[in-house]
Amino acid sequence: ALLTTFNGEFDRVAMHGTRRQLVEAQARSAGIPLFPVFLPWPCTNEDYERLMATALAELQERYQPSHYAFGDLYLEDIRAYREKQMAGTGLELLFPLWQQDTAELARAMMAGGLQAVLSCVDPKQLPAKFCGRGFDETLLAELPEGIDPCGENGEFHSFVHAGPMFQLPLAIEVGDSVERDGFVFTDIELSDPPFKE
Repeated sequence: ALLTTFNGEFDRVAMHGTRRQLVEAQARSAGIPLFPVFLPWPCTNEDYERLMATALAELQERYQPSHYAFGDLYLEDIRAYREKQMAGTGLELLFPLWQQDTAELARAMMAGGLQAVLSCVDPKQLPAKFCGRGFDETLLAELPEGIDPCGENGEFHSFVHAGPMFQLPLAIEVGDSVERDGFVFTDIELSDPPFKE
């Protein structure tokens, strides 16, 4: 199952600003059930931890997982937080990308067919003009010095719309960008839903 947090007020991924409809399409194309967790806005750490504990208990009951996988690359404090929150669950935590070279990883993902769009940019770290751009070799070449090629320090977040993990690529339209709460978000919509009801 794909556990994803959503801002309950705006029905979008809590940090990325991606519409829930897009994440549902991703999960369906990947053949993985989506397990949404709806967070209030604003959301305190106490709210987040309480809602996540409830969600993890429900997920455990529904799917009986033996492992949880995280996409963290090298932020020790984030990994330590996850390990602390999951301590005592008896579940094995997997960090398959841990400490990989992010420039090599970015190019390997592209070479493997992954296609993505930058959906959120922290303008304190990366110019707003990068928001809405495709995650490709041209973008990597133009990233300012010190910006992680995978956005691991929160410089940017992305939305993946094609790749070998999907049965079908997602046809998307990249819309306008707005600045909100100190971040720049680019709206992305499905232009043609890949699965007809």
